[in-house]
Amino acid sequence: YTLRPMRTIILGSGKGTNTKALLDAAIQNQLGATEIVAIYSDVAGSGILEVAQSHEVAFRHINANPTTAKLSGKDEQAWIEALSADNPDLIVLAGFMKILQKPILDCFPNSIINIHPSLLPSFKGLGSIENAYKLGVKITGCTIHWVNTEIDGGKIIAQAPVRIMEGDDLEMVAARIHAAEHMLLPWVVSDLSLGNIPFPE
Repeated sequence: YTLRPMRTIILGSGKGTNTKALLDAAIQNQLGATEIVAIYSDVAGSGILEVAQSHEVAFRHINANPTTAKLSGKDEQAWIEALSADNPDLIVLAGFMKILQKPILDCFPNSIINIHPSLLPSFKGLGSIENAYKLGVKITGCTIHWVNTEIDGGKIIAQAPVRIMEGDDLEMVAARIHAAEHMLLPWVVSDLSLGNIPFPE
């Protein structure tokens, strides 16, 4: 008996470092029964699409209105159709800068996770690394959570703490948080694929 591969799609808007961490883990057979079938970005020419290309994974740029934070209307419909065609078991938001609303969440219930660079529920939303640093917290980190209609408000799956040391500048803290993300995300995806972390009912 072998596990059916967990069909996984990654959505991102930026450099794609978390995506690279997942693809590298897959090459090293550290992603359990995960098959990364496609990588999508709302930003043409984004680093994440270059990462997909260099790892020979199918990738697509799909338009999303750059003037609004939410994925809505015709854009949302285009995303739903494209994602549905790939028939994903899991959708990973890795630096995806669009807010998913109810229609897309209803199409893929209990199957979307997000990685966020803070220890939720602290520092939700944008600028979380900078906000934690400016406030002088001593321990921050990253969180992987299920996505629901509340921004960064879904059930927490896993967290990794990152200590902020005296003398750290913002870049050092950000680098340490990203390093923690690159460890945590492949581990969670692997455990989801193997059934060690259950999908919500």
